[in-house]
Amino acid sequence: MEHIEKVIDERIQGKALVTKNKKENTKKLFIESYGCQMNMNDSEIVASILDKQGYNTTQILEEADLVMVNTCSIREKAETTVRKRLQKYNKVKRINPKMKVGVLGCMAERLKEKFLEEEKIVDLVVGPDAYRDIPNLLEEVSEGRDAVNVILSKEETYGDVSPVRLNSNGVTAFVSITRGCDNMCTFCVVPFTRGRERSRDPKSILEEIQSMVDQNYKEITLLGQNVDSFLWYGGGLKKDFNKASEMAQATAVGFAELLDMCATKFPKTRFRFSTSNPQDMKLDVIHTMAKHKNICKYLHLPVQSGSNAMLKAMNRQHTREEYMELVDNIFKIVPEMSLSQDMIVGFCGETEQDHQDTLELMKYVKYDFGFMFSYSERPGTLAGNKMEDDVPFETKKRRLQEVIDLQQEHALYRTQQHLGKTEEFLIEGTSKKNPNEWKGRNTQNTVAVFEKGDYKLGDFVMVKVEDCTSATLKGTVVGYSDNN
Repeated sequence: MEHIEKVIDERIQGKALVTKNKKENTKKLFIESYGCQMNMNDSEIVASILDKQGYNTTQILEEADLVMVNTCSIREKAETTVRKRLQKYNKVKRINPKMKVGVLGCMAERLKEKFLEEEKIVDLVVGPDAYRDIPNLLEEVSEGRDAVNVILSKEETYGDVSPVRLNSNGVTAFVSITRGCDNMCTFCVVPFTRGRERSRDPKSILEEIQSMVDQNYKEITLLGQNVDSFLWYGGGLKKDFNKASEMAQATAVGFAELLDMCATKFPKTRFRFSTSNPQDMKLDVIHTMAKHKNICKYLHLPVQSGSNAMLKAMNRQHTREEYMELVDNIFKIVPEMSLSQDMIVGFCGETEQDHQDTLELMKYVKYDFGFMFSYSERPGTLAGNKMEDDVPFETKKRRLQEVIDLQQEHALYRTQQHLGKTEEFLIEGTSKKNPNEWKGRNTQNTVAVFEKGDYKLGDFVMVKVEDCTSATLKGTVVGYSDNN
């Protein structure tokens, strides 16, 4: 259970991000990110834009000229954490009155009036599609005016911005391929804070990956709120695809094709992607994963509930049976596939039978990993506006614990399947528990630790798995893989 809770916490953990400094830059930026990996990637875009304005990043809050916090609205806990951090920033600001504080991301769009007018705790508020406007907003602040831009865009993908890699291990990197979301799940604020879905030009994606490969990165994760609905037809919103010309439609690039392009062009680079949505997952993507050894055999496939009644209330565009059929087909095509889930317990109107349906679905799939939460009402969502949060706190707590306990059982079952096998792992860093051991991940996204020996960061090595917990494999390196 401790591992599962730790994984949950890491999803909303803030990180003060830093990169190599330029001698010619004289101003200092302290940037902290909360929430999903898309937010981390956005912070890298912001750092790149501000680098051109003379800012180096710093991990020392007190010396910063500009503090930016990239925020998350997905859960109440995330917002509470960010508010506490803003209070700390303002205490420092009293000592260093030249310091400016800005809020980026999802909370910026949702709470702009509170931050600027009512609480007066920040100087500028910048939505996810307005990062290019930060230099202009800083000019507004310098002239004594509050600055805000939370306008959502139909075209912005930041495809031409080369992100500054912040706090990178130099081995793995993230490349954004879509922005926004069209799915309108009733519990989710993302469509309102990040706008409608649009995809990035494949050419710019491949160019960014080439840049990462040139810097010796070994693994790339393609990012989006919903990567499976990637659709490039020359630019514009996904919902407007049917209005495009016949030529644009005929030459459009979908996600399976993009994935194939990446894996073919960079055969020595590992690829992952996140996040998938079951309603948009097509089997051509799974066949592409089976075709290429360098596409990792791991899918994050959020289901949120095992109950058809809850799936309908959540506006998930699939049923329990359709999800199970999809899982069956995935395992037929790629038997070694690893699956993880997002699960919400205690959603509006959830009965004990609905909860049991979720547990039964979990037993059917036996997920390798899981991210599990009890429902918290988010203002501005369809559920927050129109549904009653009627499941008692103690009931939510008990149901969540049952889901976590079952996931822990399944996680151990899955790690035990690796015992005795020799598998390829990419060395990503030093083990947190033992400085003499490396940690790495296999194609299924499972972590292993093993003695360092003469191997180094970024090496692909073959490890014989000899022991395991529900979270980690332990083994012995038997040599390099043929991917080096």
